[in-house]
Amino acid sequence: MQHAGRNLTKIFFLIVTTFFLQSHHGALLSAADEIASRPNIVFLFADDQNTLSVGCYGNKDVQTPNMDQLARDGVVFDKHYNTTAICMASRANVFTGMYEYKTGCNFEHGNMKSEVWAKSYPVLLREAGYLTAFAGKFGIEVEGTGLCEDDFDFWGGGPGQTFYETKMNKSMKKYAKKYPHSTLSYGAFGQDVIRAAAKQNKPFCLSISFKAPHKPATPDPQFNYVYAGKKFAKPDNFGRKFGEHLSPQSKLGRQYPRFSQWKYDTNYDQVMAKYHQQVYAIDVAIGMIRDELKTQGVAANTVVVYTSDNGYICGSHGYGSKVLPMEESSRVPLIIFNPRCLLNGRQIRCDRLTGNIDFAPTMLEIAGLSVPENMDGKSLLGLLQDPNQGGHEQLAFINVYGPLATHSLTCITREHKYTYWWFGDDEMEPVEELFDNKRDPLELKNMAKSTEHSQTLEQMRQRYDTELAKWKQQAVDYNNYQRYGTLFDRSVPVSQKQIKKKKSKKKSKKKIEA
Repeated sequence: MQHAGRNLTKIFFLIVTTFFLQSHHGALLSAADEIASRPNIVFLFADDQNTLSVGCYGNKDVQTPNMDQLARDGVVFDKHYNTTAICMASRANVFTGMYEYKTGCNFEHGNMKSEVWAKSYPVLLREAGYLTAFAGKFGIEVEGTGLCEDDFDFWGGGPGQTFYETKMNKSMKKYAKKYPHSTLSYGAFGQDVIRAAAKQNKPFCLSISFKAPHKPATPDPQFNYVYAGKKFAKPDNFGRKFGEHLSPQSKLGRQYPRFSQWKYDTNYDQVMAKYHQQVYAIDVAIGMIRDELKTQGVAANTVVVYTSDNGYICGSHGYGSKVLPMEESSRVPLIIFNPRCLLNGRQIRCDRLTGNIDFAPTMLEIAGLSVPENMDGKSLLGLLQDPNQGGHEQLAFINVYGPLATHSLTCITREHKYTYWWFGDDEMEPVEELFDNKRDPLELKNMAKSTEHSQTLEQMRQRYDTELAKWKQQAVDYNNYQRYGTLFDRSVPVSQKQIKKKKSKKKSKKKIEA
C-alpha cells in the first residue's frame, strides 16, 4: 500500500514537473523570440564631412549615389548639428547622449570616466541582448579600460586617428589584401558582422567610424577616375572677403591660416577633388553594407543612420578645418532609414533642430529600452513619423579646444545662432555674433550690432544664459570644465576672469591633425 502511494506521488510529481518545464520553456522561447525580433541598427559615421559633399544636400558636382538612395528611402535632416565639432568630443557626445561638459572628454582636457562609459549606448544595448560591433576610429579612451574592446562582440576599432592603410590597423589586418585602403575594409567588416548576426539570430548594433575624409587627404586610388579634371563650384561665401565681419577671436585658431596652408585659395579644384573622392569611397562602403542587409534578409528590420562627427569649412569665409560654430563646421549630413516608417520613399526632409546628443537615445528607443535621465538628447524616432513635430527648441554648441581665445559657447535655434566670444585683451574686446540661419544661411550678416534686431538679440542672449546655467549646474568637476561657467558668463568682466597665459609650446602632431 505504501509502495503504491509512492508510485502515485512520483507520477503526480512528473506531471507537475513536465507542465512546469513546458510552460517555462515556452516563456523562454517567447523571450528569446522577442529579443531576436528587435530592430537591428547600423550607425555609419564619417569624419569631417560637411553637407556640401552630398548630392541630396544640393551639390550637383559630387557623386554620392548610395547616400542619395538612402535619402530617397528614408528621411533627410536639414538642421542637424554637432554639439562639439571635433572628433574626440563629438564621439563622446554620440556614445553617451550628453553634452561635452558632462562627458568630461576632449583633447586637451582628458579621457572619459568608466562610470560615464557604463551608460553609453554600446554597453546598454549589449546588456539588453544585442550583438554589438565597432570598426574604425574609436576616438576616445576610457580610464582604466582604454578602447573598450571587450565591450563589443566584434571589434575592428583602433586608437588615435587610425590609418588609411588597412594593414596598419591591427584589428583590420585580415582585410588588407583585398581592401588595402581602409574605407572599403570597413564595408567588408560590416558585411561579416551582418552575416554572423543572421546565423546567430540575434539583433545587432553595427557602428562604423570611417577615417575618411579626415586629413591628410588620402583617397583610395581605385577611384581616381571619379573626379579627374573636375571643376567644382565654390560656395557663395567662399574667401576672405566674406569673413571680415566675423570675430577676431575666431581668427586666432588654426582654422584661419589653413585657408591658405591647405591651398583652398590657390588650388581649390584639386583639394576638393581629393576630399570628395574620399567621400565617394564611403558611399561605396554604404552600398556594400546595404546590399548585405538585403542578401541576409534583414533589411526590412534594420535601421540605418548616416552622419558625420563634424563638418568642414573648406574655404567658406576664408577659413579651413572645423571646430568653429559657423554652419559649414557645426552642421552636418544626417540621413535615417527606418523600414517601419510610413514616410519612406516620399523624399521627406525634416527641418526640426537635432543634435549628435540625440543618437544614443534614438538607438535605445529602437531597441525598446528606456533612456537614462542623464542623457541630454532626444530620440529621433518621432520625427520619422511626423517630421514637423519634435526636435529641440535650442541646442548648445561648444568649443573648448585650441587657443583659449577661440573657446566659446553658442546657442542655436531653428532660425538663429548666437555666440558670445568672451575673450578680451589689449588687442580685442568680447564680441557677440548673431546670425539668421533661415534667411541668411551663408552667415553673411552679423545682426548683433543692428538696432533693428535688438529684440532678437536679447532673446538669444537669454537662451544662451539658459545653456550656460545648465553648464554651471551639470559640468563634471574634473578635466577643467568648471572654469567655463565663469569664462562664458556675459555678466562677468574679462578683467575678473583670471586668464592665465601659458607659455607657448610646440604643438604635437596629434593636436595639429585632430
